[in-house]
Amino acid sequence: MEFIPTKIKGLTLIKPTVFGDNRGYFLEAYNTEKFKQHIGDINFIQVNESKSSYGVLRGLHFQKPPYTQAKLVRCIEGKVLDVALDLRQDSPTYGQHQCFELSGDNKHQLFVPHGFAHGFVVLSETAIFSYMVDNQYAPDYDSGIAWDDKSLNIDWQLPVEDIILSEKDKKLLALNQTDNPF
Repeated sequence: MEFIPTKIKGLTLIKPTVFGDNRGYFLEAYNTEKFKQHIGDINFIQVNESKSSYGVLRGLHFQKPPYTQAKLVRCIEGKVLDVALDLRQDSPTYGQHQCFELSGDNKHQLFVPHGFAHGFVVLSETAIFSYMVDNQYAPDYDSGIAWDDKSLNIDWQLPVEDIILSEKDKKLLALNQTDNPF
């Protein structure tokens, strides 16, 4: 398992070692000791999974304190463009984002620490997406940033007319209009 720091401190790309043969493959998706060594002591308490079709965009989501969430995300099947946005106001990369292609083929994972908004869009016909979180879902503390905030200039790699949003995500505001507790 390789832990690769990104240009945004704390955001870490993880490339698992994949052992494959004519039967299929095996990989270690999570190892507590390796996470402690490379990232720190994270206590994941829940694993979530979604299946979405082409063009579905989920995000950019975050939870406000005391229910902030660190996430370990991966695409099990299909392909997504995964986006993490730094909301930490004291960070030199505040307001910056990074995009990663996560897929069932490359098996990469992304660790998204506290203080980030997170989202993804499905680039394949369908995708199964999994994420581990270190805090419970708290609807009263749920928030997000508009996916199409012009100041962020995120290239979602799809035509706008192909984007499919939930009613909740359609109502999200730009970063400068959103209460940011970080």
